[in-house]
Amino acid sequence: MAETHLLSPVSLGSLKLKNRVALAPMTRSRSGSERVPNAKMAEYYVQRSSAGLLISEATVIADYAIGWSDTPGIYTDEMVAGWKKVVEAVHQAGGRIFLQLWHCGRASHSSFLNGNRPMAPSEIAINGDSIHTPTGKQPYEVPRAIETAEVGKIVNDYRLAVRRAKQAGFDGVEIHGANGYLIDTFLQSKTNHRTDQYGGSVQNRFRFLREIVEVATAEMPADRVGVRISPNGVFNDMGSPDYRETFLYVAKQLDQYGLAYLHVMDGLAFGFHQLGEPMTLNDFRAVFSGPLIGNCGYTQETAEAAIANGQADLIAFGRPYISNPDLVERFANGWPLSPPAEMPTWYTPSDSGYTDFPKYRSA
Repeated sequence: MAETHLLSPVSLGSLKLKNRVALAPMTRSRSGSERVPNAKMAEYYVQRSSAGLLISEATVIADYAIGWSDTPGIYTDEMVAGWKKVVEAVHQAGGRIFLQLWHCGRASHSSFLNGNRPMAPSEIAINGDSIHTPTGKQPYEVPRAIETAEVGKIVNDYRLAVRRAKQAGFDGVEIHGANGYLIDTFLQSKTNHRTDQYGGSVQNRFRFLREIVEVATAEMPADRVGVRISPNGVFNDMGSPDYRETFLYVAKQLDQYGLAYLHVMDGLAFGFHQLGEPMTLNDFRAVFSGPLIGNCGYTQETAEAAIANGQADLIAFGRPYISNPDLVERFANGWPLSPPAEMPTWYTPSDSGYTDFPKYRSA
């Protein structure tokens, strides 16, 4: 491989990575209704194992955390066994993989939850398009507010998820605190109107994530635990007026734990709330001393620049990785990228648009 900043080795604590390219976590909906990882998923991750770090698709921590069809879980023995086969295949191919831990929160629907309303910090519904459910498109529902006494159980289910990820052999875990899912809605003032110790001040709104980080780092070394945030994001109807104060505080507090990394969706390719100037990796570099992963809309050239300028330590690529399983090799050799995959194939339960993209063949 050509010597570049992006393709140079890097360490996340004790974990040595062969390059600074990460596979971004992307929902692909290939786990079936049982939500057990399978051989086809193992093939998909192995195909992309030349990345320095693979971050798995979002994986629900419990049955009450579900909000998307055919996505995997990590809350039963069968799921652990399924993921173990995926991880072993990735390791045999020379890859490293973290499991992304997910609770959908209000971005769910009662049809996923045995007729129960989705849960959130406050009874504030997503203002947006309908949600895809097992019974077709449905309007978003007003979630029920989580009782203070319930928070401990949710935190403990994150603890158990980390424990199971360790049993499955994952190199680490990423706590999904972005994109309007449960943790993000606790962090942001737009969606957290609580009056208990989990709402109000930014310190209180951070408490839920802090407790999750603390149980995660009790189960797994802190340098094997990452956190993902989306300070600029509008996905799932997010964006708070105090976003800058909130996310700088979050990053500064997370810096105390010696985490593997902070994964920041700094790019604006998925939309921007336009409540001020976009937050940049430089903003987070000023308050977070550990490794930073940039994400969202990067090209090889912009990723190289971000690494070279010290803004990021790794760059995560999402959509380009769908149709280019050998993305690292294409970067290294200057090979062209395949056309983007058609959106309808992103979530369809078939090989089409999943494991059928060929590696580049030079003439």
